[in-house]
Amino acid sequence: MGKVLVWDLPLRLFHWVLVLLVATSVVSAEIGGNAMQIHMLSGYTILTLVLFRILWGFLGGTHARFASFVRGPAAVIAYLGALRRKDASGHLGHNPAGAWSVVLMLAVLLVQAGTGLFSNDDIATEGPLAKLVSKDLSDRITSVHHFNSTLLFVLIGLHLSAVAYYFFYKRENLVKPMFTGFKESRTGESARHRGSTWLAALLLAACAGGVYVLVTRLGA
Repeated sequence: MGKVLVWDLPLRLFHWVLVLLVATSVVSAEIGGNAMQIHMLSGYTILTLVLFRILWGFLGGTHARFASFVRGPAAVIAYLGALRRKDASGHLGHNPAGAWSVVLMLAVLLVQAGTGLFSNDDIATEGPLAKLVSKDLSDRITSVHHFNSTLLFVLIGLHLSAVAYYFFYKRENLVKPMFTGFKESRTGESARHRGSTWLAALLLAACAGGVYVLVTRLGA
């Protein structure tokens, strides 16, 4: 056994900044009024981060890449069947069930941020691209935006429940590695390819630029 760097710095920053932004989006939406401006800015940033994470899933470090952790239904079923055993073999990166949780979370966040661009609150706030569609279509997209937020809450609840299950039942802390990046390797697996911080910065800048153009140019 030994400590192995599993979660690279770009991935860890993505995770915790996303947590803060989702919380900001929820609170600002509940407050309403002038806080909706914060809600919209938070949504743009979430869209930027999700686009970055998708790219990082192909260009990042070993454990950040989708190809390294996304498995088929058989692997997921087998993992869930063995999950109740405390001594079940662990996974250095995402486990098969957690992998699909990541994919679903990214998909739901992408839909949430995307629909927010076309939504309206029938009062004083509308997404920057709402004017590009009819009011009726904007209302329908707004309904999707509201329903999708419920799916997001469900996924967050499942995620937190899984973290608690691992901590209290399997005696494995999944939160600490998301701060430090390191996990204990039970199989003797050594560190593999690490993601480039400079590449991550360039990808993030490109995603931010794309979202800025989308919001300011198309929405002008």
